[in-house]
Amino acid sequence: MRFSRALSGALLSGALVITGGCTSVGQTNPNGYIEGDSQVIQFGVDERKDPIELSAETIAGDELDLADYRGQIVVVNAWGSWCGPCNREMPLLAEAAEELGDRAAFLGINIRDSSRDDALAFERSHGVEYPSLDGSSDPSVLLAFRGSFRPAAVPSTAVLDEEGRVAAIVSGEVPSVRTLVGMVEDVEKGSG
Repeated sequence: MRFSRALSGALLSGALVITGGCTSVGQTNPNGYIEGDSQVIQFGVDERKDPIELSAETIAGDELDLADYRGQIVVVNAWGSWCGPCNREMPLLAEAAEELGDRAAFLGINIRDSSRDDALAFERSHGVEYPSLDGSSDPSVLLAFRGSFRPAAVPSTAVLDEEGRVAAIVSGEVPSVRTLVGMVEDVEKGSG
């Protein structure tokens, strides 16, 4: 009887450690991707790191240089067609892009899709009209953001200021169109 209690206690402790580890940012869940908590984190102007330097190919096969976006706010969203939360939030991103118009450029980062065809079909099905970088086949796309934004945590979204520096992030699903528009507005005011 004593052995069963000890074994049960050890199994319960192990299960709690495993379960707790699957939900925190930085850990992969059973589906193999990192989950976020959808909390908005903003960085003051003096807290922002160096501008993101990145030139890579889009999933449509075009070359894109992030430096070409200097002077405007850029919303960067990391997604995968296989990711349930990405599928839920994509209509919100498309709506926010439409609402913001020229006030912010939008850019996607596709990670770990098995083919560009899958990624392009995902964009078509959600009416995505902005380009997405191919992070699946080019590791430099994800590495360019290290230390300031974790695109491997899908979905995740960053707002870059006019200088190309990360000004705000959401690790996890964007909670609402208003949240994302508000993040951009804060960056416009110089407060986010």
